[in-house]
Amino acid sequence: MSDGVIAFLTRRRGGNSWHFTDVLAVIWLFAGLFLMFGPAIWLTFSSFKTPAALVEFPPTLLPLDTKTALVEGYDKPLPLYTVATGEGGERLLAQVRRIGAVAQMVDPAQPEEIVKVPIGEREPVRELRFAVENYQEPFERFDFFTFLKNSVIVTAGATIITLIVNSMAAFALSKYEFRGRTAVLAIILATLMVPLSVIMVPLFVVVNGLNLINSLWGVILPTVATPTGVFLLRQYMLTIPDELIEAARMDHASEWKIYWRIMLPLSLPALAVLAIFSVMWRWNDFLWPLIVLTRKELYTLQIGLSAFSGELNVQWHYVLAMTVVSMIPVVLIFAFLQRFIASGIATTGLK
Repeated sequence: MSDGVIAFLTRRRGGNSWHFTDVLAVIWLFAGLFLMFGPAIWLTFSSFKTPAALVEFPPTLLPLDTKTALVEGYDKPLPLYTVATGEGGERLLAQVRRIGAVAQMVDPAQPEEIVKVPIGEREPVRELRFAVENYQEPFERFDFFTFLKNSVIVTAGATIITLIVNSMAAFALSKYEFRGRTAVLAIILATLMVPLSVIMVPLFVVVNGLNLINSLWGVILPTVATPTGVFLLRQYMLTIPDELIEAARMDHASEWKIYWRIMLPLSLPALAVLAIFSVMWRWNDFLWPLIVLTRKELYTLQIGLSAFSGELNVQWHYVLAMTVVSMIPVVLIFAFLQRFIASGIATTGLK
C-alpha cells in the first residue's frame, strides 16, 4: 500500500520529466497541507509552552524555554544566559534579577560577585521543554474533568436524539404522501434563515417554564431538531426505492419496523454525516449553555475555558492546552466516520 501511495505522489504527467502542471500540483498540495494542518500543529506546540515563551517575539514553533541552573546561595533555579566578553568569547552567567535595562548576573562557579550586564548584550540559553503542567493543573485545580464529562453527556445525548428525531421527520417527508408535505418542508427550510438571536428570548422562556434552567436537558433538548439534518436525511431517503417499503408492508411489517429495520440501516452514510455535524455543533456550542447554566458543576468545556480569561489577564497556556483537549473528541469522531462522508454527501439529493 505504501509503495502505491509513493508511486501516486511521485507520478508525473510528463513521464520522466517534470511538466509545469506537476510543479503546480505539488505547490498546491503543500499549500493546502500548510493551510489545513499548520494552525493545528502551531496550536499543539504552543500548548506546551510556558507563559513566558508564549509572549516572546519573534515566536518559535517548538516549545523552547530558557535553561536554568541551581546556584549556591539562591533558593530557586536561575535562568542562564551567554554574555559576550571583550576578547570575542562568551561567558555563561545566571540572572539574579533585572532592573530596568540592566540585568544583575552571577557566575554559577563564583556566585559571590554580582555582574551588571545590559539586557541587550545577553542571549538566553534555550532548551526544548514541554510544559506538561499546562495539561495537569487545569484538571487538578479547576475540575476540568467535570466540564469534560458534561460536554460528553450533552454532545452524546443531543447527537443521539438529533439522529432519531430528524430521521423520523425525514422518513415522513420522503416516503409518505400527504397534503401539505411540500409546505411543511418549505417551512422547515425557512427556519434556516432565522438567527439564534431572534429566538433566544422565547426559547429561554420556554426552557424556564419547563424548569430546565441549570439542567443539562435544558442544553440538549432545544437543539435536537435541526432543519439541516431533516433536509440532509430526507434527500438521502428519496434515493431509497419505494418498492422496498411496499414489499415490507406486504410482509405485514409495521411502520416502526420499516423505519427501524430498513430506512435507518440504508441511511447510515447520511446519518454518519449528520452525526459529525451534530458533534461539532454541540461540542463547540458556547452561547446557549452559557445562558442556561449558572452552576459551575454543570458547565460544559467551552464555558470552562472562559474561566481562564479574566478582566485583566488571560492564562493563555491553560487556554491553549484545554483547546487541544477539546479538539481530540471531534477529531476521533471524524476519523471514525470519515469513510461515510464522501458517500453520504455525494448521494444526497440524487433520485
